[in-house]
Amino acid sequence: MKCELCGKGPQFGNNVSHSNRHTKRQWLPNIQTATIIANGKRKRVTICTRCLRTQNKAVG
Repeated sequence: MKCELCGKGPQFGNNVSHSNRHTKRQWLPNIQTATIIANGKRKRVTICTRCLRTQNKAVG
């Protein structure tokens, strides 16, 4: 899953336990389906909540 505006996707790394063992994990961005107005038209997009917040600030 990727944000259609900023391109943000999953990030990968390690869980590190108290005993310093490393196991693989990933962080997923908070992707939501939203309807935004682009170029005067309604458009249904999947965007991260950071971009959605920025869009709301620009419009309202």
